[in-house]
Amino acid sequence: MKKRIVWMIIAVLLFTATPFMSNEAQASGSATQDEIVNYAKQFIGVPYKWGGNTPSGFDCSGYTTYVFNQKFGFNLPRTSGSQAGVGSAVSKSNLQKGDLVFFSFTAGSSSVGHVGIYIGNGDFISATSSKGIAIEDLNTNSYWAPRYITARRVPGVTSGTTQVSNPAPAPKPAPRPDLPKGEYYDVSDKHWANKAITELSLDNIISGYDGSEFLPQKDVSRAEAAVMVAKALGLKPVSGSKFKDVPSSHWASGYINALAQKGIVSGRPEGFVPKGDISRGEITVILTRAFSMTATTSNVSFSDINNHWAKSSIMKVASAEVASGYNDGTFKPNASATRAEFAQFVYNSIK
Repeated sequence: MKKRIVWMIIAVLLFTATPFMSNEAQASGSATQDEIVNYAKQFIGVPYKWGGNTPSGFDCSGYTTYVFNQKFGFNLPRTSGSQAGVGSAVSKSNLQKGDLVFFSFTAGSSSVGHVGIYIGNGDFISATSSKGIAIEDLNTNSYWAPRYITARRVPGVTSGTTQVSNPAPAPKPAPRPDLPKGEYYDVSDKHWANKAITELSLDNIISGYDGSEFLPQKDVSRAEAAVMVAKALGLKPVSGSKFKDVPSSHWASGYINALAQKGIVSGRPEGFVPKGDISRGEITVILTRAFSMTATTSNVSFSDINNHWAKSSIMKVASAEVASGYNDGTFKPNASATRAEFAQFVYNSIK
């Protein structure tokens, strides 16, 4: 009888201890801000997949849970709505690398529909339906900026800085040699836009950045787009200042002026906004004006352009097979475009 009582007591102690052990395991996740960001960036270009939570395809919350849980032992909940209750709230002005940032599906709504990871300098990385894992600017991106809601700081993510007496400076990595014209370290031979990027570079229509990088996943700015189109048309720079926010000293002013003079580009109410992202709808308008495109077929249709101001241009560009829509039957006219996408659009227009 006594033995039976002893075994019952042991069983009760084991059962009641389990939750405490589980909570301790859940709280054991730890990583520095840079570790989170560097690991998150490894998946740039992975395609979007509804319900996906592996490197073969992610949705937004599947991506964040994979980054935090898979390598660093965190226990983020699966959905973006649940993740919005993790940790402590953070104001936009106090964001730190590794914070979770949340967005709504529609501007002005407070209902969480998307989550990403803040990576510093106003940028965040997330799984998007149009580009897969990609980096966007949460302050200037025309789609995401008005949909930003809030941010949360995950317990266990630290700055990683410690006080060390007389720390030895880390050795600087040896700079990579510059590649031949038209070649970039971040555009492999197998990249889907390799041919367009290479040939346009050789034709002096587009260029990359220092260190022989093209940054194909970076959103193309309105100034970059204007320069590419002007050079594709063989236009010479025009001096002066057509827009209040593009002074004559701006690196792209001559080409922006040349396109404005031809009626190919126009500004927004606040100016030309040279650093702003250019939407897919705006791109179709510029391309149809620049290359005099006309619709050659009526078999093209998209579910999200019926009342869009750029519908006519979208139909012309799609009809000419310069740009296409997405597998879900949409064109996403208000979404921004990457440098690789825009290079392909220009290449399709002139080749």
